[in-house]
Formats: sequence, C-alpha cells, structure tokens
Amino acid sequence: MKKNLIDKYQWFLITGIAVLSLGFYTAFGDIYFEIGKNIDIFSRVYKEITLNYVDEVNPEEFIRAGIRGMLKELDPYTTFIDEKRQDDIDLMTKGKYGGIGITVGIRGEHVLIIEVMDGYSAQKQGLLPGDALFEVSGVKVKPSNYDDVSKLVKGAPGTFVDLKVLRGEPSDTLSFTLLREEISVKNVAFAGFIPENSSNAYIKLSGFTRTAGDELRNEIVKLNSVRRIETVVLDLRGNPGGLLDMAIDVSNKFLNRGDLIVTTKGRDSVSLRKFFAEQEPLLKSVDMAVLIDGGTASASEIVAGALQDYDRAIIVGEKSFGKGLVQTVTSLSYNTSVKITTSRYYTPSGRSIQKIDYAKDNKVIGKHDSVLTTEFRTKNNRLVYSGGGISPDTTVSAKLKSDFVKDLLAKGMIFEFVNGFYEKNKSLKFENLNENLILDEFNSFLRKKKYEFKHPKIVQLNELILTFGQDKNYVHLQGKIEELKKEIEKTSKNILDLHKTETANEILLELAGRYHDSGFRIKYRLTDDVQFKTALDIINNKSLYRKLLALN
Repeated sequence: MKKNLIDKYQWFLITGIAVLSLGFYTAFGDIYFEIGKNIDIFSRVYKEITLNYVDEVNPEEFIRAGIRGMLKELDPYTTFIDEKRQDDIDLMTKGKYGGIGITVGIRGEHVLIIEVMDGYSAQKQGLLPGDALFEVSGVKVKPSNYDDVSKLVKGAPGTFVDLKVLRGEPSDTLSFTLLREEISVKNVAFAGFIPENSSNAYIKLSGFTRTAGDELRNEIVKLNSVRRIETVVLDLRGNPGGLLDMAIDVSNKFLNRGDLIVTTKGRDSVSLRKFFAEQEPLLKSVDMAVLIDGGTASASEIVAGALQDYDRAIIVGEKSFGKGLVQTVTSLSYNTSVKITTSRYYTPSGRSIQKIDYAKDNKVIGKHDSVLTTEFRTKNNRLVYSGGGISPDTTVSAKLKSDFVKDLLAKGMIFEFVNGFYEKNKSLKFENLNENLILDEFNSFLRKKKYEFKHPKIVQLNELILTFGQDKNYVHLQGKIEELKKEIEKTSKNILDLHKTETANEILLELAGRYHDSGFRIKYRLTDDVQFKTALDIINNKSLYRKLLALN
C-alpha cells in the first residue's frame, strides 16, 4: 500500500513537471541555461585565480569564501555547514552529540566549565564547575579560540580527549583523559507542580529535537499519575525552536484532533502544505498559559501561535523573536551540507510572524506579505497581528538586571565566588544558607579581588568632558559635569548595599545549581519570576481567564 502511494506521488510529480514544461518550456529552459552558464563562469574564475594569482591561494578556503559570499545575498538562516560542524546537525535534529558532558562559557579571561552533567564521563572523572580549561588535545585554551575548543571537546562516541584544567588558588594543573559518549540533550528541562502542593503543572520546554513530543507526553502522564493536572504553564522562553514536526506534535498535546496547526508555503502553489492535529489531546480542557520572550523562536512560535489562534491558552510575557521561515538540510558531498530556507509558515489564522531581519541596504530580499502588519482573528474573534513575532495577550516585562550585577556576571565575579564558597560549605544545606553572611563574604571577596565597578554613566561623562573641553562655548559646563561625576563615583563605593537584594538573588541562584540539580535551579528561579507569577494568577482566576480569551 505504501509503495502504491509513493508510486502515485512520483507519478504526480512527473506528470506535473511534464505539464508545466509544455506551458513554460522557455522559463524552465532559461533557468537551467543560466545555472549552467554561471557555474561554468564561476568554475573558470575559481580555477584561474587558484592557479595563477600572484600569491598562493588555499583552494578550500577560497571556494568556501565564495560560497559564504553567495549565501550572504539570501536570508541569514540559509547557511553552508562544513564537515567540522556536522555534529551541530545531529544536535539540532536528534538532540544528541558526542562529548564528555560539560557546558563551558567565558568568564573574564578564562574559559570555564559552567555545568557538569550527571552520569557522563566528566562527572565520573571528577571535573567540577569552575574548573578553567587550560589545554584540550594539546591546544591552549583562551577566550579568542572558544569556538575551536568546543569542536575539540566534541567527537565520535568511544574516542578519547585529553584535558588540562586549572583549579583553585593558587591554581593546580590537573590532567584528565575522558571518554566521549553519546550525550542526550533533554527538551523538557523541568516538569513539576508549582507551587508544589498545587494542581498547576509547570513545564519548561527548551528545544524541539526528535524526542520533544515523547518527552512532553511522558512528563504529562507522570504528573497526572501524581495528581490530576487542572492548570498548566508551558514555558517557551529562550526556546530557539527546532524540528517542524515536533512543533506539530507538541501542539497536538493540547489541541483537538483535526485542528489545523500550521501551513507552510514555498516559492510556488505546489509547495503549499497544511499540517493538522492527528491525535486526541493529552490535556484537552485544562486552563493554560504559555510564557514567551524575545528568545522564543521558530518551532516555539508555531506552538504559541497555534494555541493563541484557537484561544487555547493565554500568552504571557514579551514579544517573541519573529522567525517565520522553515529550513531544509540537504546533504552534500564530503560530509558537508547546506541549510536552505525553503518555505514560510503561517499560523492557523493565516498570519506570518516573520520579522524583517534579512534586509540588504534597506532592500527586502524576496518581498512577501509579512512586511506589513495585518489584522487577523482568533477562533473567538480576538484580534491578533502578523509580522514581527507573536504578541502576548498579556505583556509582562522581565526584571532587568542592574548595570552593577551585569558587570559582576560579565567579569565572572559571582561565578568565581560561588566556586570557593561551595567548596568550603559543601556540608551545609542550601535551605539553611544565611543571605547576610553570604553577602558579607562576597563583599570581602570583591575587596580581595580589587574589584572596581565603573559605572557606564562615568564613561559617558568622561566623553562629555572631552567633547566640551574642545568647544569654548561649553567650557562653563565642565565644572558641573565633574561634580556629577564625583557624586556618581561616591555612590558607586556603596554599590553593593544599593543592590544587595539583587546580588544575593544571583548568588543564591548560582548556589542552587551547586547544591541541587539543574531542575531545582529552574524551580528556584521561579520564586522571583514576575512573568510566571502573572501567568499563574491569570489561570487561577477563572473569570479573568475566560474574559481575556473571549470564552463563552
């Protein structure tokens, strides 16, 4: 039966091409002639320069520079993937890669291990968060070659990688030989009842790889076995998306069988495809909120858009990223591939949420209907809009970090302090940590490190002083600017006192991940999450919830 369907489909394609060629022979002939002509020109130019240019030219680097230049004329999501980045394809699609189970990041002047995953080689061999990578497979590690370090650590499962790390003060150099294993990245970062004794399920979905739908199903079934789920908050913040079919599968957990989830359309009418929910939902009637922000993109926006269009959930947070394009990965020779934007997607109401972020010299490459913001209607006749992402039904801005705390994080001060504090206080329970004592120790730590906070406003004032000093008409303002500068500097000396609550929260959040697992850290973060609290308040207020979604 399946073969017959394939045969019919193939026949349709062959017939379609035959018919089109009768009517548009010239058009098809022209495009293939142009392709052949320009490939010939390109190859001749490439050959002549490679062989005859005054300086020696690396053939591989030269041709790949040409490929990158060609793709720059298109959208930013159409990219060439070389043999060194094929692991990225496995990660994007399968959620798996060969590695040792660490997450690394730049902190100050070092590349540090940020997280050690449970059950993998790094944990078994004793690597710790805070260890500074010194050498990987004989290559010295520094922030400038960060991308190369990641590629060196990854590799085929079953192979080994040599690491040297710096630990403690004064730093000891420790050597490790670690077995690469198949690392599985979870799509459901956390699922549980929040508050703990409630019937509200909180689910943090961080990706859309091949197992996303099954993971979500398993977590919902597991929670329902503990107690019946009555409300749910689906957190899609910071979720960059992934596979289209997983977006459909996830949506199907909440939408009715037969509901249109998404429509995709390429360069011609033949490419139009509609995707529907094919199963009965797991959570059909529970009140639901979806959290989104500027990091919610692609497959995440398909889910949020479908749930919004059917008035199935209240969307809370900030406007999503606005990626309304679909890519297809095509394998090429020599273990390379190309990721091509092949279609645009539209939510059930018909809207494209693509924002215009691939313009060249104020020109839109490939004009389309998402350029304009257009009104659409949800199932219950609520107004929604195309273009620039998914707009929340209830907009709630996340708390912004102060310049002081951002500076501490950027320079790795909090991370380094937590490393030392945890080593000295492993025997304590996280729940018993004293916030004031921690802040006192942190203050001493900053003095020891000779940390100095340079307020951004000071930099701006110095620029003003320099500018006005060169203009005689404004010399009289220099004195006032200097006074303002001194006032800011005076305030900055007591900067920790001014931001002690925020600073303590960041330190405790980092410590939560040391004393417990990553799931506990996610849960702890919610205690001071205004977007989550707003979503919870709405779904627990039945009349408000129904009013916002225009439910009868």
